[in-house]
Amino acid sequence: MKILITDYDFPDVELELALYRAAGVEVVTAQCRTEDEVIQAAQGCQGLLVQYAPVNAKVFAACPEIRIASRYGAGFDTINTEDAQHHGVWVANSPDYGVGEVATHALAMTLDLIRNITGYDRDVKAGLWHYTSAGQIQRASDMTIGIIGLGRIGKRMAHISRNLFKRVIAYDPHIIDGDFPAYVERVGKEELFQQAHVVSLHTPLNDETRGMIDASVLNLMQPGSFLVNSARGGLVNIDDLLKALDGPLKGAGLDVLPVEPPATSAAIVQHKRVLLSPHAAFYSEVAARELRRKAAQNLIDWDRSGRPSYVVVAGNKK
Repeated sequence: MKILITDYDFPDVELELALYRAAGVEVVTAQCRTEDEVIQAAQGCQGLLVQYAPVNAKVFAACPEIRIASRYGAGFDTINTEDAQHHGVWVANSPDYGVGEVATHALAMTLDLIRNITGYDRDVKAGLWHYTSAGQIQRASDMTIGIIGLGRIGKRMAHISRNLFKRVIAYDPHIIDGDFPAYVERVGKEELFQQAHVVSLHTPLNDETRGMIDASVLNLMQPGSFLVNSARGGLVNIDDLLKALDGPLKGAGLDVLPVEPPATSAAIVQHKRVLLSPHAAFYSEVAARELRRKAAQNLIDWDRSGRPSYVVVAGNKK
């Protein structure tokens, strides 16, 4: 078997290369940014290990020898799954490597916004020393947190939030009532935005969810409320979010943006009530190693057994 690591932003890929050497798998590496670059680099390869490079029908048609594409991460929006299914290509991911890290990061952003820690820090450094510099602060135990998407990370967020907030409510149309923990109230989408003081996003990016956080729901939120996104940047209409910050929203915490990295001059970057981090919610040293190992191992498992460990699309190519 020969595979292509299409691209990566890690310092190196020695972990992956060591796994493949031990398994007797041939590897080539690249830093592809376009389909054409993937096609050129993937000649003679049966497998792809993908981070951000686009992999779609154009790639599969030009490289019919590709049997499987595995993605670094729980999300797989850089690999067009419908195109993969049409061409019989397996798609795999690494969905459970950083569940605790992402939920903890989202909660940390939430508490920073509620308690205005970053704002206090900025004020103190500017010579302003008074507890009222943040304006009115609500008591977290009087607040409701709303979670959009109750998968692995959403459930963990609910679990670690339940003793801090008065209520935990959630919206997820794709899971049954029995999969809602007893301490989470199931509500409709509009109800969630009307009732929650904090909305935390934990849903994948797809045609159904792209741009779902727009004026129609943001304008339902209570005055002084917050939005936190540690899922996918494309879930949020940034122009509508900026307008909502002049309306009901007191602040927003964003680990992800539609364009990454953003221009430093962008309005969302410069806004004083927006807390940002650089798509880092997944990160700890342990989680990063687990992410890379699981994504890489999918290709080895497929080569040995005909099936990756974490199946997103079941292909028919052997």
